[in-house]
Amino acid sequence: MYNKKPVEEIITKDTKIWTCTADNCNCWVRDNFKSSDEPLCPICKSPMATQTKELQVVDNPCSSF
Repeated sequence: MYNKKPVEEIITKDTKIWTCTADNCNCWVRDNFKSSDEPLCPICKSPMATQTKELQVVDNPCSSF
C-alpha cells in the first residue's frame, strides 16, 4: 500500500583516521581523505595523529595517497 523505500544496510568497519592533537580542537579526517602523508589539521594547523574509529564505509574516488 505504501511505497516505502527499502532501508539500505549501513556498512561500518574500523577505519584509520587522523585526529588533531590540539586540546581545544576536535577535528578529524579519514586516512583516505587526507591531504598529505602526515597532514596538519585543516582547522587550526596543529599536527595530527593516527587513530582507528568504527565508521561507515566511504570510498574516495579521487584518492591519490
